[in-house]
Formats: sequence, structure tokens, C-alpha cells
Amino acid sequence: MPSILLVDDEANIRRMLGALLRAEGHSVSEAGNGNAALLTVDEAEPDAIFLDLMMPPGPDGLATLQALRERGVSAPVIMMSGKAQLADAVRAARLGAFQFLEKPLTPEAVLVTLQAALDLSRTRAANRALHAALGHRADMVGDSPALRRVREMVAQVAPGDTRVLITGESGTGKELVAAAIHRASGRSSAPFVAVNSAAIPRDLVESEMFGHERGAFTGATERRMGRFELADRGTLFLDEVGDLHLEAQAKLLRVLETGEVQRIGAERATRVDVRVIAATNSRLDEAVARGQVREDLFFRLNVFPIHLPPLRDRLEDLPALVRHFTAQLRPHAPAPFTGEAIAALAKYRWPGNIRELANVVERLTIITDGPVTAEAVREVIPESRSGRPPMDQTARKGGGEESAGRGVSAAPPSSLSDSLETHERALIQAALAEAGGTIAEAARILQTDRANLYRRMKRLGLDA
Repeated sequence: MPSILLVDDEANIRRMLGALLRAEGHSVSEAGNGNAALLTVDEAEPDAIFLDLMMPPGPDGLATLQALRERGVSAPVIMMSGKAQLADAVRAARLGAFQFLEKPLTPEAVLVTLQAALDLSRTRAANRALHAALGHRADMVGDSPALRRVREMVAQVAPGDTRVLITGESGTGKELVAAAIHRASGRSSAPFVAVNSAAIPRDLVESEMFGHERGAFTGATERRMGRFELADRGTLFLDEVGDLHLEAQAKLLRVLETGEVQRIGAERATRVDVRVIAATNSRLDEAVARGQVREDLFFRLNVFPIHLPPLRDRLEDLPALVRHFTAQLRPHAPAPFTGEAIAALAKYRWPGNIRELANVVERLTIITDGPVTAEAVREVIPESRSGRPPMDQTARKGGGEESAGRGVSAAPPSSLSDSLETHERALIQAALAEAGGTIAEAARILQTDRANLYRRMKRLGLDA
């Protein structure tokens, strides 16, 4: 039996609307104002909410809607008002309202709108269940002040369609944050499409993003929808957006401005309704200054910035993350980590952040039968005593005299930037030497992904 919450300061409206809905077999809860609605919603767990716009003297319907979304209530909200202005309807839509009904209400309009809202609610529930079954649901783990702040920002920005720019080092969980924003938004039942901009070859960016018609170019044997069309009515996550070349940036900017995409070879544009969330592990403002990123695109994307701290700055979350990963790997008999093992992990600086921690935990659970000890941690990360990343040692012993000759010079570099680039070049050269020039293996040694390694090699002028 679907559960409906009625929020209206007029008792007659609640009585008549409640009688109509109960006659249709629905369970009905009532609240006389916004504050009462917030107290009732957790207990009632409604599948849909009817919410009046004007409820003096307490919080009005829009303020109540915003509070509901900030608390993670995803039930479709049907706004009601006899004095609504266009601005009210626009703001309600941005806050994720499902529909706006004008008073006096008619039974036909109420029942038709409610049926559509309940269909949406069921679709969202099925979508969440499917994603959970497929392993697509992943939460931000930890309770550090830095992560609590990120969660607060997610709750603030999720309900609307505001564009978000997520920054942070590789492996900090930027896609998890984007997915959390999508799940808490009114678009949660629609697709969440993730694109790694750095992994798309330059000559395929336009086809991947915007699609193409059959015969548009050599090899286009069939019509293909682009990522924007696939994400229609949902969310498009553009990871490493700063790696798009300038021509692709110009076309992305046009889509953001017009809401239209045109497949390669198509005669007319297609309108799309997509919320864009972008992410980068570099400083886009500095890339703008260097002319590598369009300033107007940066301003379009950087409407609501969220920065993710590296793992080394939120080590209080490390025990919870370790428990989370071990429970995923061994759901029936997770391998416990001793306190000394956690302390040994905390000594390491984690250049690969949470992604690297997940890999290390998986390795430790494989090689350890009982509880994971500090000795086992030191076998996997010998540098956990000193806090140095593993490749410090690899660079010292992996390249021999030739590597040393091309690596860090005995004479001090002229600047910190030069020093960092020289050290980075030595690490990459050592990894490439150990991997026999294989990029994928070198990326594994460096505990990063191939796209990131390619970018760094290109910046440093290195050739595999």
C-alpha cells in the first residue's frame, strides 16, 4: 500500500485530499506545517508527498522542500498552491519538485499526477536495487571533519541542477562524490554516465561525447548515441575534464550554453536535459592561465566547487576504510587488522590515496590467513616505517647508473618545481625500466592508472 504524506496548513484541504487518497487504497499521513512534515517524514517513509507552497507563519513549501532534500528524502514532491508565481515554480523545479498543481485541486489532476509520481518512486527503488546488486553503489566511508564537510556540501548542492567541479588528487574518490550527488538528486532514477576524458583518443572525443550518424566518417557503420544523449534526464560525470583539447572544450561549452548536441553527420541538433559534474586532479585555474583550458568553460563548470582532501590529510578515516574494504573482500569472514597494523598503515603517505589503500588491503587479505599484523604490512609496504612512498626505493635500485645519470642530480635544482619534476622523471624512468617499457605495467608499479601516467610522461617530455 503506497504511503502518502499531506503537508498543508488548511485542515479542510488535508481532510478532503486525505479522503480521496484513502478511497484509492493509499495510506495517508498528515502534517499542518513544514516543521511537522520534517518530524513526520522519517516515521511515515512516504512514497510521495503533497506539499503546500504557502504555510504561514512557519517555513513555506519551498523552504520545506529544500530541507527535505538536504535530509536525503528522495520521494517525489508535488507542490500545491493557489497563488504561485512563475519564479516559485522555477525554484521548485530546481529543488527537484516533481509537479506543481494549482488550487482548487481536481480529483482527476490529483490522481493522475500521483500515479505518475508513484511510478517514478517505484522506478527509483528498482534502480537503486539494481545498482546495489551490480555493485555500483559505493558510499563515502569515514567520519573525519573533512569528510563530514564534503557530505554537507553534497547535501546542499544535490537537490538542484547546479554544476559541480570536484577537485582532488587521483584516487581520492571524486566519482563517489559525483555518484552521491546524483543519488540524492531528483535525477536519481535516470542514468549516471561517467566519462574519463583523459582516456578518450583526441580524434574520437566528439564521437564519444556527442555521437555520430551512420556513414558520418570511415568506420561509422551504425548510428551511435553520445554520452550526453545517454545521460539525458540524468547526470554526466566528466572526469579529468582539463585533459580535453581546446576544440573539444569549445564544443562542450556550446552544449552547456544551449542544452543541444549534434551528432557528427546529423542535420539538426538534439535537445538534452543533463546535469554536468566535472572533476580534475589538476589546478584548472593555473591551466587557464597557461592557455590549456578555456576561461569561459572553467567558469561554467566551477559553479559549486568541492575539494576532496588526500588520504594523508584524513588518516582518522583509515580504520573505517580498512574495515570497509575487508568486508567487501571477505563478507562472511573479514580478516581483522590489528591495532599495530593500522598504525603501520598510518605511517605511509599514500600517494595513490584510497585507490592505493584498497589495493594494499586486498593484497594483505590474500597473503594473510589470520589477523593482519604490522609485520605483514611492512612486507607489503616496507616504507611504512619512514612514510616514504614505495617508488623512492624503486628509483634508487631500479635504474642503476644509467637511471641515476638521468635522475636526481647531485647539484641542487634551481627551484622547487624543477626539483619535483626531476624527481618525478626519475621515478617514471625507473618504473619504465623495470616494466621493460610497458606502460600498463609501469602504471601498476607506480600505483596509478595508464591515463594519468601518459599525461605525466607527455608533460615531462618522456617517450615509452
